[in-house]
This record gives sequence, C-alpha cells and structure tokens, in this order.
Amino acid sequence: MDQNKIRQPVNDPAVQKSADSEGSAIPHKRRVRYKGTHPRSYKEKYKELQPEKYQDTVAKVISKGSTPAGMHISIMVNEILEVLKIQPGQMGLDATLGYGGHTSHMLERLKGQGHMWALDVDTIEMEKTQKRLADKGFGPDILTIRHLNFANIDQVAEEAGGFDFVLADLGVSSMQIDNPDRGFSYKTDGPLDLRLDPSRGMTAAERLKELDEEELIGMLVENSDEPYAQEIARRVMRELRLGNEIATTTRLRELIEEALVFLPQAERKEAVKKSCQRSFQALRIDINSEFEVLYSFLDKLPGALKPGGRAAVLTFHSGEDRLVKKAFKEGKKAGVYSEISGDVIRPTPEECVKNGRARSTKLRWAIRA
Repeated sequence: MDQNKIRQPVNDPAVQKSADSEGSAIPHKRRVRYKGTHPRSYKEKYKELQPEKYQDTVAKVISKGSTPAGMHISIMVNEILEVLKIQPGQMGLDATLGYGGHTSHMLERLKGQGHMWALDVDTIEMEKTQKRLADKGFGPDILTIRHLNFANIDQVAEEAGGFDFVLADLGVSSMQIDNPDRGFSYKTDGPLDLRLDPSRGMTAAERLKELDEEELIGMLVENSDEPYAQEIARRVMRELRLGNEIATTTRLRELIEEALVFLPQAERKEAVKKSCQRSFQALRIDINSEFEVLYSFLDKLPGALKPGGRAAVLTFHSGEDRLVKKAFKEGKKAGVYSEISGDVIRPTPEECVKNGRARSTKLRWAIRA
C-alpha cells in the first residue's frame, strides 16, 4: 500500500483535515486561542479586532474606559462639530483620517450633499478605514481619500477648490499604538519602528545609529522636554558604541530603566514610565518630521480655506499646541483670520473617564477672514 495516500482518521481531535479532489489532506486552521481567562497579547484579542462580529465584547471594553484593540475612539467629537458648524453642501477636509471616526461624524452633517476629502500617510490603516467608511455608505461620490501628508494641504485644496471646514487631529491613532508590529509603545515588545508611513523612511532603530550623544540629548529636550535626556542619551550611546543594535521597543525601555537606576526606588518606577513615554514621543516626532509637517500645514492652511472657512486642530503635547497657538495669533494679527479661539478647549471630565487617551487633548480653532 502507498503510505503517502493513507489519510488520518477524520475523528482525530488533534488535527482536523479535509480532502481535496486528489485525496491530499489540507490542515484545518484553528482560531487563535489565548491562555487564561482574558486575552493579553494584541493578536489574541481576536474579538476586539472584529468589532462588526463581536459588538458585545467591544461595547464591554469601551464601557470600562478602555479602547478595544485595533480601534480608535474619536476625541471631542461634539466640541469639534460645534466649532466647524458644518452645513449640507459644503466642502470639507479631514487632514488626518486615521480610524475615520471624525470623518464619519462630519459626513453625517453633510447629509449626502457636498463632499469630504481625507488624507493619511499610513497605508496600512488607510485601506481599512476606506472600506469601513464605504460599508457605512460613504463612497467616492461623497468621500475622496488620498495617501498624502497633510503638509501638502495646498495640493488637495487646489484640486477641491478650497474648503469650508478643515480638521487636523495630530494624535497618533490607538490602532497604531496598540499594534506591537508598529513599535509605537514601550509597553509591548516589537520592532523599534515608529514610522507613521511604514512604506518609506528610516525606522527609529536606524535613526538612533545616525545620532551622536549631543544630537540625541537635543532631540529628547526639544521634542518632549525630557528631564533625564543626558542620562538616557549617555546610556543609549554606550550601547551603540559596544556594537549592539537597539532594534526593539523592549531594549530601548530597558536602557531607559538602566539610565535612571540612580533614582530612589520609591520614585523610579513612575519616572521610568514617564521617560519612556517622552523618549518614544521624541523619536516618533523626529523620524516623522512632525514639527516640520505641522509648520507647513499651518502656513498653508489659510490659503486652503474659503472666506469664512473654519479650521479646528487637536493637539496632544505642549510643543504642538505652542505652534498652533502662535500660528493662529499671528494669522489674526495679519488679518488672515477674522476670529480665533481665545482659550484652549479641553475634553470634559466625563470623556476623560470614558477614554483615558483624551486627557492631554487641546482644541484650538480659527475662522478665515
């Protein structure tokens, strides 16, 4: 008997198999299972990653004040809609598409009239969001999505003929932070990448190898006001001089922990946590040229708005907010804007309880003269 044609019994619980027309066995792929009573790793959270199929699970996670894996909860939606005062028939732009939550709410205000444009540099998430919005009925007749950095707002404004309203949400999306393959979080092990556009540019690991100690200190101070910049830079550079690549998020976190070992044990854990947050932020800002991109966007924004057009910008750290505040003030003084926000608008305490990632958010707005 030809041993190659012996089939495994169909009642074998270890491996379920089905046969093709020629008698060969094809292994049945089992659904990912997780250890214990709750999923821990990103890929094990298969229910959260399929919100359309497991709505109850997603609702339970959100009700506890957490963001489900692979999702992003839009911040300050009501405040943004109040500022932009969207009317049916208008032309709008979401300069940072992300998960598409803000875009969806703005599209609803158009009531099928007018048009929305949306930009994003993240090709991975952009394709998912485009399908998500299309499934809601927002197709190319009312929504145009472009793989374009919002620093190039002038290009899309010329094509669209100007905008009645523009939103720029400068925060990194939760689905980017939560996915360990993207390397945005120090909390999970993954490649030290941090690129918003994974299709181009150098990774954070590659960028570190280009810097000297003084340059790294400057980056940490300028991009995130890191108080222990000198100690962290010294430890990172010593590691690189030894010929060791800092290729993962875990290794960078370990080096930061080692750099702060001189702190009293009682305060060390919290200090390490905050320094990790700031250091990863500083690296992300650097490799994605986020300040340069924001400079360009703010410079071109007035020209992209129609007379009376409204702009809203969400920021998530002091460096961004300072740039937006300054640009709007200078624009008002020059007569470019007829009105700007006097005080920064913050999310309500209730929203911060429901979504902890909203706590650092600041909203500023301006109206084109």
